[in-house]
Amino acid sequence: MDLNPRRAGLVVAVFALAATPAALATHIVATPPEKPIYDESADAHQQVAAAIAQASKSGKNIVLDFGANWCGDCHALDAQMRQPELAGLIAKSYVVVHIDVGTMNKNLDMARKYGIPLNKGIPALAVLDSHGKLLYSQDQGQFEDARHLGRDAFQQFFEQWKPKG
Repeated sequence: MDLNPRRAGLVVAVFALAATPAALATHIVATPPEKPIYDESADAHQQVAAAIAQASKSGKNIVLDFGANWCGDCHALDAQMRQPELAGLIAKSYVVVHIDVGTMNKNLDMARKYGIPLNKGIPALAVLDSHGKLLYSQDQGQFEDARHLGRDAFQQFFEQWKPKG
């Protein structure tokens, strides 16, 4: 079949439109949660205190997720954390606290307290034991490029820091 340039463009457009439902279906799966990830009006000190109280009763560790609603990599991390396999591990092993850092101008005291240098990027996670003792903090921006990390990176992190025993 010999196509002139005009027909070739039309064929490309038809194929592009035909691919759109598949592309939309992929996008729908990865859409952000209905409510914001980070509560911009929350008191982070109260959130952490409540998480420690809950974790001390359940024996779970605590994950402090420092980030912001404008942050694409924070949304990528959240999407990974909501995938069924990882979501199950997190629900079983962790109490998660999403701490809003605004435009790197909120909850700076909390970031310092838990060893999170915000200048290395967000999202950044700190892991506490069930009594609030710091076990680990991402001090090198390990997840600041979350949208380009594979599922295994997140799985490995949460497996490594789940409560022992």
